[in-house]
Amino acid sequence: MVFFRSTALRFSGLILLFFTVYNSSASAFSAKRQFYQLQIFHVKDQVQEKEMDQFLADAYLPAAHRAGLSQVGVFKTFGIDTATVKKIYVLTAFNSLDELLKTNKRLESDRELIEKGSSFVNAAYNKPAFIRKEVILMEAFSGMPIWKKPELNGPKANRIYELRNYESNSDKLYRNKVQMFDKEEMEIFERIDSHPMFYGEVIAGSRMPNLMYMTVYADRASRDEHWKTFSGDPKWKQVSALPEYKNNVAVVDITFLSPAAYSDL
Repeated sequence: MVFFRSTALRFSGLILLFFTVYNSSASAFSAKRQFYQLQIFHVKDQVQEKEMDQFLADAYLPAAHRAGLSQVGVFKTFGIDTATVKKIYVLTAFNSLDELLKTNKRLESDRELIEKGSSFVNAAYNKPAFIRKEVILMEAFSGMPIWKKPELNGPKANRIYELRNYESNSDKLYRNKVQMFDKEEMEIFERIDSHPMFYGEVIAGSRMPNLMYMTVYADRASRDEHWKTFSGDPKWKQVSALPEYKNNVAVVDITFLSPAAYSDL
């Protein structure tokens, strides 16, 4: 059970770090703003991908549902069969950090998960189930405190989930970008029906200071059309030219994802 125990211990440290660095008031931990846990599993081939799929579909998601998580998103790198770096993303939302810790502990001791996911949980050191695991912890933007399940027509398999990561060169510039989203950009995404699923302030990760957000489209053509509309939007042209928002993003990382067949989102 190293997989689950290490997760719980890691997040215990993350909570202490969060209190120390941000010294947030009690209102910052209100259930009004969700916390997102994004787990990213690196897999080397189709064998590991298949093992991950079996574990997530047959063991992890059912256990998460029993623990009270009704919606768990599972996504894969778009075109995973040909991708050089293959990744599987698992996204969950919690109403508080305390709920996150308690849920992870509950999953650690879930007997049905242990039984149905035994090949993953008990994977041998020389035959691991994945190459590497990353964990990113986020707090929802105040402008969109709860994530939204996309409501789209058409085949789920055709959907594009676009995950964007924006890094800044200082905490001040990062806060400026968050403010820009809250005051200006989020309204545009909503108005042009880009189906934003979540916006998150990263409070623990390897690329800070940064924010992450996800928009969803019926297919790749729809994605390209919506971004063309966004780029040409009069409000965006005006806002992007304002001097107070200049140079608040240093690195933009865009990842196209496909939903797993068993994903709740």
